[in-house]
Amino acid sequence: MDSLKNAGSIGGYIETREEGVRARLLEIYARIKAEMPDGAAEKISWGMPTFWKGRNIIHFAAQKTHIGLYPGLEAVAFFADKLTEYKTSKGAVQFPNNKPLPIELIAEIAAFCAKGNAK
Repeated sequence: MDSLKNAGSIGGYIETREEGVRARLLEIYARIKAEMPDGAAEKISWGMPTFWKGRNIIHFAAQKTHIGLYPGLEAVAFFADKLTEYKTSKGAVQFPNNKPLPIELIAEIAAFCAKGNAK
């Protein structure tokens, strides 16, 4: 985990979160990272872990009661039928901390966002 601790990095962000949330964030981070296009940069933008390549591709962040995924309006609309059990808003999805993560769905959303970035 030492390599993750750089200030201003996604790993550094994860390390500063509560212990119970860290594992969830690491799981999301790994799945999103696996779907990103070659050359996608990792950074903190708007205070959130972000994948970027010419533009923001996708963000995620720990909140008090949930983990927010911020794939953008187009992705939320595209996956609306798979997101019915989650709170959504303009470009955002909330995954409650008291429920299992839909990690395969998160991977699908990340892949959609990565593909959209290739346009």
